[in-house]
Amino acid sequence: MKIERIGDCTLYLADCMDILPTLDGVDAVVTDPPYEAIMHKSKSSAARRIRTDGRCELSVLDFDCIDGIRDEVANLVASVCGGWSLIFCAPEGVGRWADAINETTAKYKRACIWVKPDATPQLNGQGPAMGYENVIASWCGSGKSRWNAGGKRGVYTHLTNSKRRHGLHPTEKPIRLMKELLADFTNTGEFICDPFMGSGTTGVACAEMGRKFIGIEKDARYFDIACERISDAYKQPDLFVPQPVAI
Repeated sequence: MKIERIGDCTLYLADCMDILPTLDGVDAVVTDPPYEAIMHKSKSSAARRIRTDGRCELSVLDFDCIDGIRDEVANLVASVCGGWSLIFCAPEGVGRWADAINETTAKYKRACIWVKPDATPQLNGQGPAMGYENVIASWCGSGKSRWNAGGKRGVYTHLTNSKRRHGLHPTEKPIRLMKELLADFTNTGEFICDPFMGSGTTGVACAEMGRKFIGIEKDARYFDIACERISDAYKQPDLFVPQPVAI
């Protein structure tokens, strides 16, 4: 295990199944775990390598599917989280995640949608292309659930291939999407945890929005990328967001 502390972010090079039980608690969990097995084949196809923004090609998925650990992850998230958990998944995984979450102390609330206007078309022409992913919103806190967006619909529209895309992780999420989710579901100064940190986009968004962050990633390559991206985020602070004070 390796631990890096950057600003208000604590990053673990470790397996989240080992780290989550040791945490005292966090205010929210925002994470993009591996896809379901049913999706791995299509997401790893050659068609996934086609980029529309001229940057580096997408690589095949180089991590295991979620199926074998989904129930345990859902239980660990519910036990450590005191507010919202937001879990990305393919549409095929919504029911599976809902069932797992409803077996814990958390309350499944809604499958939100991330719409991708620049999603790759169905290149073989045999049916409609996939143009969205889901975000499972569950309440892990006590009492009634509460968020910052009033009656807003759970639909988020952001380009996959935005100008700020780093490009070295095959399922990297847009920073603007993560910042909108943080604005709706969390508050300044809260602790946000991403058990499947990947290349650190959630941590970058937290650094830019004045949230404290705990990131866990077991792949050393992605961990190093996350450390670099989060460090860079602190070098270009938002003047309207309070920055961490060195002690």
